[in-house]
Amino acid sequence: VLGIPKVERLPFDFPGAWYQVGSSQIHLIVAEEPMDPRQRSGTGSSKWGRNPHVALGVDDLEAVKARLRQEGYEVQPSASGRAAVFVRDPDGNVIELSSISAT
Repeated sequence: VLGIPKVERLPFDFPGAWYQVGSSQIHLIVAEEPMDPRQRSGTGSSKWGRNPHVALGVDDLEAVKARLRQEGYEVQPSASGRAAVFVRDPDGNVIELSSISAT
């Protein structure tokens, strides 16, 4: 949904995926007994940004928000009022998306 290119990963004996983000990578793994992210601090909070999360800068925040909503994701604006939103991935992990021009 976010248009991040998937890259080849090492041949580990557990499932996962690697994605290229600029000169960095995000490595995702599948755990047999994953921790429920809703059990982290801030449970029930309307401010997802208080939960542990990863933050990514985007060129066009409005376009990204529209695409996420089109795909059925709930998008929460930053409580700070800055040009950023929070979304949960399919596993419930919080991702912050902020406008690069606002940083």
